[in-house]
Amino acid sequence: MDKGLYVYIALCKDSSYYVGVTNNVEKRIAQHNNGEDSNAYTFYRRPIKLVWQNKFSNNLEAIEWEKKIKGWTRKKKEALMKGDFDLIHELAKCQNDTNSKFNE
Repeated sequence: MDKGLYVYIALCKDSSYYVGVTNNVEKRIAQHNNGEDSNAYTFYRRPIKLVWQNKFSNNLEAIEWEKKIKGWTRKKKEALMKGDFDLIHELAKCQNDTNSKFNE
């Protein structure tokens, strides 16, 4: 039975964001912080802190969203964390240097 997955964003020590997917957010953040995988993006960026999560009832949808969010800009991820969906929509339209309002 499909119990769902969480998509999460973690803030790393170097101020970068890591986006992942898991069925247990607390356990996964602990694994990152324990450095269980020396090849992981977060290994040299520890400690990390959970800054956003969302549960999806459909696993495929969760994986699609994880991939989508990983491709987003920092500003777009931060708008998501704030729940500012209007800004996310605007940022999606403004992907060139001609719109200085969103490229500051």
